[in-house]
Amino acid sequence: MEIKSLGKTDFETIFKAFSQAFADYDIQLNAEELKAMWKRRGLNPDLSFAVFENSTIVAFTLNGVGDFNGQRMAYDTGTGTLPAYRGKGLATKIFDYSIPFLKKANISHYLLEVLQHNTKAVSVYRNIGFEVTREFYYFVWKNEEFKNGIKNMEYLCSIEKIDMEQHRYVSDFWDFHPSWQNSFESIRRASEDFICLGSFVDKKLVGYCVFEPYSGDITQIAVDKPFRRKGIASLLLHEASKLNKMTKTKLLNTDISCTSIVDFLKAKNVEISGKQFEMIKEI
Repeated sequence: MEIKSLGKTDFETIFKAFSQAFADYDIQLNAEELKAMWKRRGLNPDLSFAVFENSTIVAFTLNGVGDFNGQRMAYDTGTGTLPAYRGKGLATKIFDYSIPFLKKANISHYLLEVLQHNTKAVSVYRNIGFEVTREFYYFVWKNEEFKNGIKNMEYLCSIEKIDMEQHRYVSDFWDFHPSWQNSFESIRRASEDFICLGSFVDKKLVGYCVFEPYSGDITQIAVDKPFRRKGIASLLLHEASKLNKMTKTKLLNTDISCTSIVDFLKAKNVEISGKQFEMIKEI
């Protein structure tokens, strides 16, 4: 077996390994969905690595590269091992092999997210020096189960498509900084895949929603604090749902400190689906 960069490996070979490694996951991605995900997350094949047995990938780590919170980082967009090769420490070997290449590319930190119930993976990451920086909730719901009654609003509110580049000040609406895959940089990488809706009162932007209609993924949603609990978020989701091409909707990586999202979704008949750790290692 040999560890090599994936810079010269064709997509079909990587896709086959990815599909085999994650065959037991609840959510399966087809080739086009995977390409879209990797584009958004900044996949860099040259700085992604795999264990090969002859020409077959048996374990891999796919790395995105970008700027996050003012630092140049690598982001684990997917680490997997084929079932027959698990328990051999291949993920750790790939990680150790990759570090000199990441340092040479002026990357100072390595970031990942991991499901909290995946205790084996969490243990592996802790053992190689990753530390938990945040905890996230994630939510997945069937569209027909979402109770989105719209309040009688006390003022006229319009919903319009917006260009996020012209409204970067919406970060003032946030209760927490978005995760890697929900960041402005990730949205910008695949801007053509997103729809951005803004809510206006007296021509002032008071709330917004960014979502990906072909994955059902709500990437960002926030309302200016003085305008909360007035039906604006409900109205934004109502309009987004009309454009959603999927039967389910996802809201991933909300900071557990943000109780307003939990309370809002609970009122809409949506419970927490699970929890993740955000983990970072300085390299």
